[in-house]
Amino acid sequence: MNNNIVIAAIGAILLSLPFVGVDSYPLHLIIVILIWSFAYTGWSIMGRFGLVSLGHGAFMAIGGYVTALLWNNVGLTPWIGIPIAMALSGVVAVIIGYPCFRFRIVGHYFALVTLALSEVVRQVIIATRDTTGGSLGYTPERHGEGWSILAIQSDDRVAFYYIALAVWAVGIVIWKAVDRSMARYALEAIWEDEDASAAVGVRVTHEKLKVTVLSAVMTAFAGAMYCQYQMFISPDTIGGVGISLQIVFAVVVGGIYNALGPTVGAVITLLLAEVLRIGIGTENICITDKICLNAAGVPLLIYGVMLVMFIIFLPKGIVGGVLDRWRGPAQTGPSKQP
Repeated sequence: MNNNIVIAAIGAILLSLPFVGVDSYPLHLIIVILIWSFAYTGWSIMGRFGLVSLGHGAFMAIGGYVTALLWNNVGLTPWIGIPIAMALSGVVAVIIGYPCFRFRIVGHYFALVTLALSEVVRQVIIATRDTTGGSLGYTPERHGEGWSILAIQSDDRVAFYYIALAVWAVGIVIWKAVDRSMARYALEAIWEDEDASAAVGVRVTHEKLKVTVLSAVMTAFAGAMYCQYQMFISPDTIGGVGISLQIVFAVVVGGIYNALGPTVGAVITLLLAEVLRIGIGTENICITDKICLNAAGVPLLIYGVMLVMFIIFLPKGIVGGVLDRWRGPAQTGPSKQP
């Protein structure tokens, strides 16, 4: 099965959806899935090389909040605010990544550093509640009625659907570009043995930093687009540890070594979250009279159980598992994934 043909077919189907009379609510879900797919794709670009970040919620939050704050307080259009937010995310990625890579803080230590980053950004947002709205959230100001090109705002979901679709397609293109570049082979070599890679001339710190900055910038862009679409953000919906873990979970479930893996992961996780939200609501689930589970924590509990199951029984995710069955045992290993 040619992966490019599958991607093209999915793209063609998505392009035609508004013309077949899709209702507003399903269209909303697809828009959210497409935006989050871009964020998940950004994470997978570095995660597939063993650089496991648990802090990408920080970059999502930076992208959304910086864009909205510049618009509300300075009147700076998102066309300029979004690049500034992306640049700031890149700077934060360098500040965190360079010392980690320079002094070989890898594996679970690197994951803990990024986890701390996610929580630090969340706490900063909450602490500066007079500016950011704190835990109550923040809303970009409306610019007129209907569609505003200047503010990248629209009441027409079809218009934003095609914007989200274009964002998703760009994410796939970036993933493919990295996959076909020489950087991929350098990063795979680094993942296998840093010392050996450095001995043959690979610039270990430089290569790691490049892919980390690219991943952070993509995630920040997704955060900004999510903010522009939803017209509301909060530390819990766009940042923090919960969002960071959601990103990791989605990519692992979908498949980290395939361009479509993050998209499949987005479909599964976001639809699962929506089903749980509708099915459980805000009521607690009581096992006995004295043992009750908070409804807000049930999705995280299910995510955790599913994550463990996928890591044990389907480490390449759904897409990777399907491709392995399709091809047979001839091709295995992350470096041979399309």
